[in-house]
Amino acid sequence: MIDCCFAREEDGVLTAFEHHDHMTLLTERNGAEAGCRTGLLYYRQTEYLQGGVHEDQEGFFVLEGSGSARVGEEEFPLEPGTCFLAPAGVYHTIKRNSGCPYVKLFYFHAAIDCGAIRRE
Repeated sequence: MIDCCFAREEDGVLTAFEHHDHMTLLTERNGAEAGCRTGLLYYRQTEYLQGGVHEDQEGFFVLEGSGSARVGEEEFPLEPGTCFLAPAGVYHTIKRNSGCPYVKLFYFHAAIDCGAIRRE
C-alpha cells in the first residue's frame, strides 16, 4: 500500500493534440486508486470543439488564462481561481478567450460511481 501519491509538473509529459494539450500527473501508475486521476489541460481553441462525457465526475480548477466552459446547458466564464464540476454523464467543453494563448486547468477525476450514489 502506498501512503502518498506524488507528482511534479516538470516531470510530466505534455501530449499535444490539435486544439489542446494534456499532461497526466497522478494515476494508478504512481499510486492513485480505483481510477482516480489528475493532470493539466491547456485549451488553445477559441470555439467549443471537442468535449467529454465520463462515467465519473470531473472537477476543474483554472490556473491561467481566461475563457468559457459549458457543462450541460450551462455556460459560464473561466478565469484563474474558478473551480467547477462536470457531473457524471454530463457533456462538458472548454474554450479560451481570443486575448490569451490558452486556458490552463488542473483536472481531477473522482473515480466514484456517481450513478450508485444517485440511486440510493
